[in-house]
Amino acid sequence: MPGPILSVGSTVTCPHGGHMGVVPGSPRVAVSGMAVATMADAFPVAGCVFAVGTKAQPCVTVEWLVPAARVRVMGQPVLTQASVGICQGVELIPQGSPSVLSTQTRVIAT
Repeated sequence: MPGPILSVGSTVTCPHGGHMGVVPGSPRVAVSGMAVATMADAFPVAGCVFAVGTKAQPCVTVEWLVPAARVRVMGQPVLTQASVGICQGVELIPQGSPSVLSTQTRVIAT
Protein backbone atom coordinates (compact mmCIF):
# COMPACT_ATOMS: atom_id res chain seq x y z
CA MET A 1 0.00 0.00 0.00
CA PRO A 2 1.51 3.39 -0.93
CA GLY A 3 2.24 5.99 1.69
CA PRO A 4 4.61 8.79 2.69
CA ILE A 5 8.11 7.57 3.58
CA LEU A 6 9.05 7.63 7.27
CA SER A 7 12.15 9.57 8.26
CA VAL A 8 14.09 10.53 11.38
CA GLY A 9 11.66 13.43 11.81
CA SER A 10 8.50 11.29 11.76
CA THR A 11 6.37 11.12 14.90
CA VAL A 12 5.50 7.54 15.84
CA THR A 13 4.11 6.41 19.20
CA CYS A 14 3.51 3.10 20.94
CA PRO A 15 -0.04 2.27 22.13
CA HIS A 16 0.85 3.63 25.59
CA GLY A 17 2.16 7.02 24.51
CA GLY A 18 5.90 6.29 24.26
CA HIS A 19 7.77 7.93 21.39
CA MET A 20 9.69 5.92 18.82
CA GLY A 21 13.01 7.18 17.56
CA VAL A 22 14.87 6.20 14.41
CA VAL A 23 18.58 5.37 14.59
CA PRO A 24 19.51 5.33 10.90
CA GLY A 25 21.99 2.74 9.75
CA SER A 26 22.65 4.57 6.50
CA PRO A 27 21.83 8.28 6.63
CA ARG A 28 22.90 8.75 2.98
CA VAL A 29 19.38 9.26 1.60
CA ALA A 30 17.17 12.01 2.98
CA VAL A 31 13.65 13.35 2.46
CA SER A 32 12.89 16.89 3.57
CA GLY A 33 16.46 17.01 4.91
CA MET A 34 16.05 14.01 7.25
CA ALA A 35 17.40 10.45 6.91
CA VAL A 36 14.94 7.90 5.50
CA ALA A 37 13.84 5.03 7.79
CA THR A 38 14.58 1.52 6.48
CA MET A 39 14.13 -2.01 7.82
CA ALA A 40 17.84 -2.07 8.75
CA ASP A 41 17.53 0.83 11.22
CA ALA A 42 16.98 0.60 14.98
CA PHE A 43 13.70 1.87 16.44
CA PRO A 44 13.97 2.47 20.21
CA VAL A 45 10.93 3.59 22.20
CA ALA A 46 11.21 6.04 25.12
CA GLY A 47 8.62 7.21 27.59
CA CYS A 48 6.30 4.18 27.57
CA VAL A 49 4.58 3.75 30.94
CA PHE A 50 2.86 0.40 30.38
CA ALA A 51 2.75 -1.91 33.42
CA VAL A 52 1.06 -5.19 34.30
CA GLY A 53 0.08 -4.92 37.95
CA THR A 54 3.20 -3.69 39.72
CA LYS A 55 5.62 -4.96 37.05
CA ALA A 56 6.73 -2.38 34.51
CA GLN A 57 6.46 -3.70 30.93
CA PRO A 58 7.28 -0.65 28.81
CA CYS A 59 7.67 -0.83 25.06
CA VAL A 60 11.39 -0.55 24.26
CA THR A 61 11.54 -1.17 20.51
CA VAL A 62 9.45 -1.43 17.37
CA GLU A 63 9.88 -4.34 14.98
CA TRP A 64 8.59 -3.48 11.53
CA LEU A 65 7.02 -6.40 9.68
CA VAL A 66 5.68 -4.96 6.41
CA PRO A 67 7.81 -2.31 4.66
CA ALA A 68 7.34 -0.71 1.24
CA ALA A 69 7.30 -3.35 -1.48
CA ARG A 70 9.11 -1.53 -4.26
CA VAL A 71 11.32 1.23 -2.84
CA ARG A 72 14.72 0.50 -1.28
CA VAL A 73 17.60 2.54 0.11
CA MET A 74 21.03 0.88 0.07
CA GLY A 75 19.26 -2.44 -0.62
CA GLN A 76 16.90 -2.13 2.37
CA PRO A 77 13.12 -1.60 2.04
CA VAL A 78 11.94 1.80 3.29
CA LEU A 79 9.17 2.24 5.83
CA THR A 80 6.02 4.18 5.02
CA GLN A 81 3.04 5.51 6.91
CA ALA A 82 1.21 2.33 5.81
CA SER A 83 3.94 -0.03 7.08
CA VAL A 84 2.95 -2.56 9.74
CA GLY A 85 4.96 -2.98 12.92
CA ILE A 86 4.73 -4.31 16.46
CA CYS A 87 5.93 -2.67 19.67
CA GLN A 88 7.86 -4.98 21.99
CA GLY A 89 8.83 -4.91 25.65
CA VAL A 90 12.17 -5.92 27.19
CA GLU A 91 11.09 -9.58 27.18
CA LEU A 92 10.13 -9.25 23.47
CA ILE A 93 6.45 -9.58 24.31
CA PRO A 94 4.23 -7.96 21.63
CA GLN A 95 2.49 -4.89 23.09
CA GLY A 96 0.47 -3.56 20.15
CA SER A 97 0.94 -1.65 16.93
CA PRO A 98 2.71 1.70 16.65
CA SER A 99 0.81 4.74 15.40
CA VAL A 100 2.33 7.07 12.82
CA LEU A 101 1.14 10.54 13.84
CA SER A 102 3.10 12.65 11.36
CA THR A 103 5.67 12.31 8.62
CA GLN A 104 6.94 14.19 5.61
CA THR A 105 4.43 14.35 2.74
CA ARG A 106 6.61 15.05 -0.30
CA VAL A 107 7.81 11.53 -1.15
CA ILE A 108 5.42 8.58 -1.52
CA ALA A 109 6.59 4.94 -1.79
CA THR A 110 4.75 1.77 -2.76
